[in-house]
Amino acid sequence: MGVPELIDLKRRTGIAPWRLRLAAWVESQAIQSAIIVVILFNAAILGLETSPEAMARWGGILVTLDRLCLVIFVAELLVKLAAYQRHFWRSGWNIFDLLVIAVAMAPGAGPWAVLRSLRVLRVLRLLTVIPSLRKVVAAFLHSIPGLAGVCAVMAVFFYTAGVLATRLFGENFPQWFGTLGRSLYSLFQIMTLESWSMGIVRPVMESHPHAWAFFVPFIIIATFTILNLFIGIIVSTMQELSVLPDPKHPQPEFVELLERMEADLKTLRATVERLNRPGKNGD
Repeated sequence: MGVPELIDLKRRTGIAPWRLRLAAWVESQAIQSAIIVVILFNAAILGLETSPEAMARWGGILVTLDRLCLVIFVAELLVKLAAYQRHFWRSGWNIFDLLVIAVAMAPGAGPWAVLRSLRVLRVLRLLTVIPSLRKVVAAFLHSIPGLAGVCAVMAVFFYTAGVLATRLFGENFPQWFGTLGRSLYSLFQIMTLESWSMGIVRPVMESHPHAWAFFVPFIIIATFTILNLFIGIIVSTMQELSVLPDPKHPQPEFVELLERMEADLKTLRATVERLNRPGKNGD
């Protein structure tokens, strides 16, 4: 839920003006830019913490700075909770931010210590504060129904090719096609075009000269057709979403204009009601 939604909610339910101003402040370009800087700074700190040399020299400073960044993130979430209250939970981006920060606050000892390694997920908050990245994620999520059909076709094709490859080449090349699982993994490697020719296909062709009749059509269908369908669906969805506005980050001038218009409408409504009262103007 963004500032425009709060403005509409205020118009309908009389939401407190301070919540609207608080939401406009925390969603302003200046605050969001500052949060982006903190995220990038925190990402650099998390990277330095993986270096034994850096931790030996500046370990205490790095830990302190990391906790300071966490305090800033928690403060931002608290401000949003105060401004949006129950409407905070209507936004999937807000919930994602909350989960990432909750993981970062896991204890550093005991059974929860393993979650401390997931602190690096805070870098993913860039996806929630940068509109262009958020559009990419939204496009991917909106394309999932279309991708599901392509995945189903790909699964059927891979299973068929895996069974066929196991029967054709499994006896002579058990390391690649000895079982269905190994065949599927080898075919996936071939689909990615990683060492497919000199690493797998040409050794197979030394024993099976006509093996190219299996692998070449497989590469054409799996790599150049099915993967292009994935890309096409995602790009098409991004183009559809590119024409939609981003309601979470409106311009501050737009918010101020709406507030002035709302105040003018209230004044006009009060004037009309006063003029229509009985006993005025000689009635």
